Amino acid sequence: MQSPSKSPHPSGPAPVVDVEQAEAALVEHYPRLVRLAYLVLPPSLGRNRRVLTAHALTQRALPRSRRPGAGIPGQRGGGASDPGYAYVRVQVLRGALDAGVPLHWRSWPKRAQLPPVLPQVRGLRLFPRSGGSDELALDQRLSALSGAGRAAFVLRGLEGLDDAAVEAVLAAAGCDDPEDALDEADEVEAGHELLASPEFDPCTLQARPTDLMRRRQHMKAAGVAAAAALVCGALLGLPGDGWGPDGAAAPPYARNPAGQAALDPGQLTTAAAGAWKRSARTDFSVWPARGGLVGDQDLLRRALAVWARPGESVQVSATPGTAAGAPPGPAQLLFAGEVDSARVVLFYDGLRIVRYAEPLKGTSGAALDFARVDGATGTEANAVVVNRADGNIRYLTAPWVRAAGVQDLLKPAARPAALHRSKDGVTDPFSGPVQTGRCTSWNALRLRDHSGATRLSTDLGELVPAHLTAGRPQAPREATPAEWSKSACSLATIRSHGVRTVNSWTYAQQALPEGNGTASWVCTRAETWRGADSRILAQFQTAAGPAGAIAAKSEDSPACGARDPQVLAGVRWKSRAGTWYLLAAGSRQITSITATGGGPVPGHVLAARTGRNAEVSLTGTLADGKKVTTLR
Repeated sequence: MQSPSKSPHPSGPAPVVDVEQAEAALVEHYPRLVRLAYLVLPPSLGRNRRVLTAHALTQRALPRSRRPGAGIPGQRGGGASDPGYAYVRVQVLRGALDAGVPLHWRSWPKRAQLPPVLPQVRGLRLFPRSGGSDELALDQRLSALSGAGRAAFVLRGLEGLDDAAVEAVLAAAGCDDPEDALDEADEVEAGHELLASPEFDPCTLQARPTDLMRRRQHMKAAGVAAAAALVCGALLGLPGDGWGPDGAAAPPYARNPAGQAALDPGQLTTAAAGAWKRSARTDFSVWPARGGLVGDQDLLRRALAVWARPGESVQVSATPGTAAGAPPGPAQLLFAGEVDSARVVLFYDGLRIVRYAEPLKGTSGAALDFARVDGATGTEANAVVVNRADGNIRYLTAPWVRAAGVQDLLKPAARPAALHRSKDGVTDPFSGPVQTGRCTSWNALRLRDHSGATRLSTDLGELVPAHLTAGRPQAPREATPAEWSKSACSLATIRSHGVRTVNSWTYAQQALPEGNGTASWVCTRAETWRGADSRILAQFQTAAGPAGAIAAKSEDSPACGARDPQVLAGVRWKSRAGTWYLLAAGSRQITSITATGGGPVPGHVLAARTGRNAEVSLTGTLADGKKVTTLR
């Protein structure tokens, strides 16, 4: 791809760009602008949404005024001799940076933070073609940067700008500190040429169907919902008094005895304080109702009304695969109280945790969050988020939790910091895992229950923290901090995916060539609450390295799991002497590994000299002759 020509940075007034000139630049350089947006967007969005958002941001880069001859202010500096291209590049970059800002219930979301209205693709998931291990490693390194840091790296590599021009473009796009962004980009040890890889090309795509069975169920549900809407619309037209709005709730649909019972605070169920001691179950059904506002009937009525029919001002979120509908019947009350600057209510309906929050004054900033928790027992029912503010988290812990602490997984030898809890079981706020910038710490929640067992969980942006385990997929056990010290930062790639548990399994150890020490091959598998769309990463970890490099990744595959524990991955690796090797390792059931152009090598590890940019495919063979390919 050829970039627009560069020129010295002008010192005079910013040029005026004709709208038609900007449109011509957008059409001519559309693939490049979409790639720029895709690379700057946060990887946590997922590849399908990143593709659609990148196209949406580029298509919205033109000014709204389309009058012939209309002028728009161009950018001063930035290294592009075409003012039209410089203008649309800044607009695309501004939107991509805005899209990486976390949503907050106290402020209105920007347009770029919301899923794009257009373009839209129904029934298919779109994503760029997969690259090699170098591209995977670069994607991992970029995901650890802030949006501005990614933008600085991409402007250098994709646009060929010098530091002064990068600072000018970032400043024009609204970046507060371009110098910090350049410092972040300096720490990425990867060649800029990888940015031109098909791995990062959102214009050349692969397509896969979404869940076909779920789609059929949704079509049936949509038909039922349409019929119900017609009936409710007719009932609304009947004379008589209806329910009035409750707080931030929308107007009601119709009178319905069962629906009214579900929304009556007097019908809420509660568990006795010591019910969990007598029950054979350790799940949310035996949590007692706690908090200073459990008797506030007006608050509970507002919370139930908003749950049933959230108004337009209510910010609603749900983990993937979680229904966001009204309660099917009277729910169980878990908590109602003041937390920081909000009143918070937690419900449990047997399948979901529902969190309602409103400001201490008024209800205009109400929020409603849903999380699927069907089948949660033990560790999975140990804690629920009651509030997030300024990067800090507060949890409500289960009644059987005896002690709480915070463990930085990147410092496994350090003692966990004690975490104070109120008499209701609400923890003091503590810093959550890093979300932007460099991954220098990863705080996990460490809980000790009544049996004396200690368990680790981590916040992944949802109401219920993900349980961290370790060991063979067929028999996972409670993890220790040391087993996650080099894999913790990779958890950032699975945020907000409805993750239930994540297992870390060291499936192979390998002696490195030329006496360069040893390496571990680790597979992390994230299981979701919906049972599908699992995320699998194979990582290559050296003893001296601070974190693992992603060697391969896959989605919605049985690999590295209880059903199919086999896994195979490889990387290109350079020794201290400067020699490049192909390293590969598989699980112990693999009896030989074959690389492109060579014969089978006995054993489940392989080390062979190779070129830096050699394209190699790997195949493993099991004792029964079955073939195993690398994760993809």
